[in-house]
Amino acid sequence: MRIKKLTILILLALSVMGLVACQKDGVDNGDGRSQSARTLDEIKNSGKIKIGVFSDKKPFGYVDEYGEFQGYDIYYGNRIAKDLGVEVEYVAVEAASRAEYLVTAKVDIILANFTVTKERMEKVDFALPYMKVALGIVSPDNALITDVQQLNGKTLIISKGTTAETYFIENHPEVNLLKFDQYSEAYNALLDGRGDAFSTDNTEVHAWAIENEGFFVGVESLGNLDTIAAAVQKGNTELLDWLNNHIKTLGEENFFHQAYEATLAPVYGDATDPDSLVVEGGIVE
Repeated sequence: MRIKKLTILILLALSVMGLVACQKDGVDNGDGRSQSARTLDEIKNSGKIKIGVFSDKKPFGYVDEYGEFQGYDIYYGNRIAKDLGVEVEYVAVEAASRAEYLVTAKVDIILANFTVTKERMEKVDFALPYMKVALGIVSPDNALITDVQQLNGKTLIISKGTTAETYFIENHPEVNLLKFDQYSEAYNALLDGRGDAFSTDNTEVHAWAIENEGFFVGVESLGNLDTIAAAVQKGNTELLDWLNNHIKTLGEENFFHQAYEATLAPVYGDATDPDSLVVEGGIVE
């Protein structure tokens, strides 16, 4: 009887040890529970950093015709990897799942045009900002929406998990929302006439309207002026501190203005002032 009890205790101890080991190694148990983020040393020793980005949000994060990630966020991610002395692995994420990729330690950093909000700060830790943004509304030229009141009773296309979704649910319940998981699906719905307009970051709708004849951004700024920043798993202060110090260092060389010229200027041309979008050194002016 004593041997049987001892065997059970040993098995229980081994099970607990295995569970702790899985959590420490950042293994996803498949149930959405938080997993331990990798330390800086673990990232460096692995030789690779995993960064969550968009694959369909041109010109900020997208996959080009050669299957390569490109865009403003990618330009920044490449520099992070270079200065850490590691390679970068980009992981495609959707707007609604960005925080969960950090919670479950599937990525080390999110650089997916992530707007800083109080609700999101409860789930993740944001570094200093590198961009500023508000909401915008794009619609067909022949039925242009120039005021949010014109959407009363109409259908507005949005992407799930975005600040646009939150803003319209809280402030304009009279607007019918047609929601999609991916930005590409949302834009296709606008092209197909399944909605009257589409709302997301004004920086993105401007870029899209420039490349799609017959559409125009009738509402250029809606809601608060927000900031966009890199995010890490909540409590991962080591990586967060590194990112904040890195942002300050990059500010000394006007890095994000360089990123703008390389990735955004070819799209925006003279339509946008870089200083209206770019944040250097984490300081919003």
